[in-house]
Order: sequence, then C-alpha cells, then structure tokens
Amino acid sequence: MYVFSIILVVLSNIAYHITQKNTPEGANPFGALLVTYITASIITVIFMLFYKSEQGVSGVFRHINWTSIVLGFAIVGLEMGYLLMYRAGWNISIGSLVANIALALLLVPIGILFYKDNLNASKIIGILLCVAGLFFINR
Repeated sequence: MYVFSIILVVLSNIAYHITQKNTPEGANPFGALLVTYITASIITVIFMLFYKSEQGVSGVFRHINWTSIVLGFAIVGLEMGYLLMYRAGWNISIGSLVANIALALLLVPIGILFYKDNLNASKIIGILLCVAGLFFINR
C-alpha cells in the first residue's frame, strides 16, 4: 500500500493537470467543476458500495466530522486555483512545480508545530534546495 498510494497520487496528478490544462477556455469554470464533482460522486458511491466495512452502508457517515466539509472547500479552491492558473498562462511544466514547492515549504512549519515532524540536516538542505529552485524557476 505504501508504494501503491504514491503511484496513485502521481498518476492521478498527471491526469489532473493534463485535464485542467485542456479544459476549454470558454467553459464556465463552475459548470466544469460541477460535472467533475458529479462524476467523482458517482465513482465514490460505487467504490463505497464495494468497500467492505464492519459498519455496513448505514454506518458510513458515523465518524465523519468537520474535516470532510473543510476538505470540500479546499478541493474547490484547488480546482479553481489550478484552472485559473492555467487560464492565466502558466505552463503545465512550471505552474504545478511552483505551486507544489511553495506548498511543501509552507507545510514544513505546520508539520513541525502541529504534528511533531522532525527536521534534520538533510531535510534542511532539501528545503534550501527547494527555495533555490523557486528562485531559479521564477527568474
């Protein structure tokens, strides 16, 4: 599962960015997102029906809390942000890279402060290389 999960993230991100970059310029962004979320909802319901759980279908929502609602807002922000980013002219090879490096850099203090992540010398060097990369990419 460790390797499969990262492969799934990478392949899904490739498909995500290619489709976002190719969303027609004239398409209403909210209409496009609505179709996206309807499709995702149908796929989720199908997978949920096949997911074996001791809770059964009736107990699926028992442990859901505020995080699912906030995640919904975050996903809409991500989708809209990337769509607008590509419409503003960002290259597919650079826009995602800049966004993800900036994200990683901002998550470092959050991980340290709230999740007890550890920082060692090699990680600090990696962070500095990311900062240098952002500098050179945006030159």
